[in-house]
Amino acid sequence: MSDAFDLIVIGSGPGGYVCAIRAAQLGLRVACVEKRETLGGTCLNIGCIPSKALLQSSENFNEVQHGFAAHGIIVDSVKLDLDQMHARKREVVQANTKGVEFLFRKNKVTWLKGEGRIVGAGRVSVAGTDYETKAIVIASGSESTPLPGVAVDEQRIVTSTGALELSEVPKHLVVIGAGVIGLELGSVWRRLGAEVTVIEFLDRIVPTLDTDVARDFQRILEKQGLKFRLGMKVTKAETTNSGVNLTFEPAKGGDAETLTADIVLLAIGRRSFSDGLGLEDAGIARDERGRVQTDEHYATNVPGIYAIGDVRVGPMLAHKAEDEGVAIAEILAGQAGHVNYDAIPSVIYTWPEVATVGKSEDELKAEGVAYSVGKFPFTANGRARAIGNTDGYVKLMADKATDRLLGAQIIGPDAGTLIAELVTAIEFGASAEDVARISHAHPTLSEAVREAAFAVEGHAIHI
Repeated sequence: MSDAFDLIVIGSGPGGYVCAIRAAQLGLRVACVEKRETLGGTCLNIGCIPSKALLQSSENFNEVQHGFAAHGIIVDSVKLDLDQMHARKREVVQANTKGVEFLFRKNKVTWLKGEGRIVGAGRVSVAGTDYETKAIVIASGSESTPLPGVAVDEQRIVTSTGALELSEVPKHLVVIGAGVIGLELGSVWRRLGAEVTVIEFLDRIVPTLDTDVARDFQRILEKQGLKFRLGMKVTKAETTNSGVNLTFEPAKGGDAETLTADIVLLAIGRRSFSDGLGLEDAGIARDERGRVQTDEHYATNVPGIYAIGDVRVGPMLAHKAEDEGVAIAEILAGQAGHVNYDAIPSVIYTWPEVATVGKSEDELKAEGVAYSVGKFPFTANGRARAIGNTDGYVKLMADKATDRLLGAQIIGPDAGTLIAELVTAIEFGASAEDVARISHAHPTLSEAVREAAFAVEGHAIHI
């Protein structure tokens, strides 16, 4: 039996490594289990970070081809070096994973290399060695959700992992699923020259968005060349020497159709990864979707064992996992860790970006909440005009009686950064008028946020 720890965290993704570092900062003796050769989990290695690197590179490529001329910059010829694009992506990933490794050393977090298995309360086995600990935090993350009839080989039929490593631009990429991952990676390969068709079971894209926001977002993506087949169910995928033959049919019934693609990206969502961790033997309860069941303080039904991030209930977002990692670390150190789940933003990193926080208008209607709406288009924002990115708008919902902000949705340039102001406002219970009365620098994109707040009361200045 090895020396004992105060805390062992299983998984070094954003939730796990942040939990480990925060707990170490608070004086706990901490170890983190990771089976990969690098730290950072799915997000840093094969998810958030590499996808954003490719999104940025593909945006630059697209801008040279279609945007520079308007600025008086004439480029006679443009050539794609996909190998260099991938090389840059790998450099970005390595910088981030090495950064986490440095932080572990700095904060004296022990990296236990290998697969972790919970032997019981207070005991974790890693690579044949048992370790004692006062507390265990499960932060094992998630994996791509499979689809019957669509066998992933990461060559012709790929998940996000394979879609980040394609060695050439496909002539025709079919994306199954019109969610965040499918739209982001579909955008990457569309900008680089692929024909992209998105097949979605529902009759709309991104169901977490307001209905009108999703509709407007789809129109923008269609102008960029993405094609959508909504309300369709994929039933079969057959791999051939030259590509993939897909069979799909209307979700509500009807005649089947076929479609041929070079590459098929399966992106219907992600599911909690909890297999092989010894949960059954340890008696840890899971729900019908395989997620680890916890109370509001992240505790499982087994004393001393906790769970955070994608492996438990809630949105599968890296920053949500980070917030929970900090919260449980502080709870274990005797402090009052807390996460406000009404103030967690979500961002789609297409161009334009889409960012949300709080309640959607659809949710407010369903709950019977009386609310007011304020919208302001980027076409009326001076900075958006100057940079040539005027698609989209800011939309705010506020309580009709109190004016307290209830939700926000933004389609537009740098929406992922702009949403932070509204996250802060919702976190501190601000009203739309509070946001409207704050001075915003001119000319900035953030003025659109202020104008939308004015619009809640019907008096935006610049429209």
